[in-house]
Amino acid sequence: MDRRLDVSDLPPPEPLERTLDALALLPAGDPLVLRHRRQPYPLYDLLGRMGYRWEVTGAEGDWHILIEPVDAARAVRAAPS
Repeated sequence: MDRRLDVSDLPPPEPLERTLDALALLPAGDPLVLRHRRQPYPLYDLLGRMGYRWEVTGAEGDWHILIEPVDAARAVRAAPS
């Protein structure tokens, strides 16, 4: 089950802080869908170092970022259909 977090109306550095807090509370293997008004490039660096992958969709002013543990992404691709 994915969790959703909208940080699009928050001033810096709250979007980064709230995202990291949400990831810390997320059940193991669950993805987080983040809505942001801009591309959070500093977050991407942290995510990579923390063992997460991300997929970005959207456009300027309304970005949606799917964040999931790297191991969970591999498990989904390896599961038989």
